[in-house]
Amino acid sequence: MSEMRQDPTTKEWVIIATERSRRPDEFRQQSNRERKPHSIECPFCPGNERLTSPETFAIRDSGPANTAGWRIRVVPNKFAALNPQTVLRRREDQMLFRAVQGFGYHEVIIETPLHDHDLPLMSNDEILLILETYRQRYKALREDERIKLIVIFRNHGERAGTSLLHPHSQLVALPVIPFHTRRKYEEAIRHYDGTGRCLYCDLMDAEREYGKRVVLETEHWLVFQPFASQTPFETWIVPKRHAPCFASVTDGELPELAAVLRRILHSLYTLLNDPDFNMIIQTAPVEDENTPYFVWHIEIYPRLTTPAGFELGSSIFINVAAPEETAPVLREVVAAS
Repeated sequence: MSEMRQDPTTKEWVIIATERSRRPDEFRQQSNRERKPHSIECPFCPGNERLTSPETFAIRDSGPANTAGWRIRVVPNKFAALNPQTVLRRREDQMLFRAVQGFGYHEVIIETPLHDHDLPLMSNDEILLILETYRQRYKALREDERIKLIVIFRNHGERAGTSLLHPHSQLVALPVIPFHTRRKYEEAIRHYDGTGRCLYCDLMDAEREYGKRVVLETEHWLVFQPFASQTPFETWIVPKRHAPCFASVTDGELPELAAVLRRILHSLYTLLNDPDFNMIIQTAPVEDENTPYFVWHIEIYPRLTTPAGFELGSSIFINVAAPEETAPVLREVVAAS
């Protein structure tokens, strides 16, 4: 029997269509991803630095900027959606048509020199360097007072929206706060005003008490598949310490986060045969980095199904696998990792 569930963080609805469900192991993908350590045509491979924009940040073993010898490299997106050189100017026509000039930052974090060394296959130390780079770029870009929100995300595979196979993440710094983010904050504020407590802290307590959707718990992190999951195996990694802003993650917490992220991504890789996925760091707007009602977190969405007309027309996702069924399967693989 199907069930409609409401996401407590957004009040959006999801249909858990269990009558359409498959066994969790039937979600394994047919992967034909290219596997070679270097590509002479790839702009992100060492030796091809001239094919990208000049780097804004790098962690290097040797060599000057914009040459080989790097371990992680950050460059402006050559086909950026936004440009920091654009003058931030607003326009409103006839009281209805509002626009803002395309100001902002759009960067690519090239995660490794190896063309085929993807995130689920990396070591804890390699992932730690990536997280430290995320934090460094976040802190640098929030210094621009025009920036209101910084979104860090990773697309893996064609179904997730990637066009280059070389392992990379992206960062977009925006001069506006999108409606979806505002809506999450409105719900969090409403909960805080009514209870005096943080919605996300209460959510973690409830998931921990229920137990069936919890995948992993460590000293500093809770991993679970949310009650109103939009996709099969949707997984959240949430800090147990109340922290609205990703940049506030400490040097003591980052190594454990790297280990947790590696275990989750490698387990999904093993269980689902290298699935396409989106990974997003949900963090507070710059102006709300110290609020008592939001907790930053990582959301992982394996792309095992394709949204169609109903989802586009209603904004209601249909999930064919209940998280109470998929979380125990992933938990078993994680425990063995």
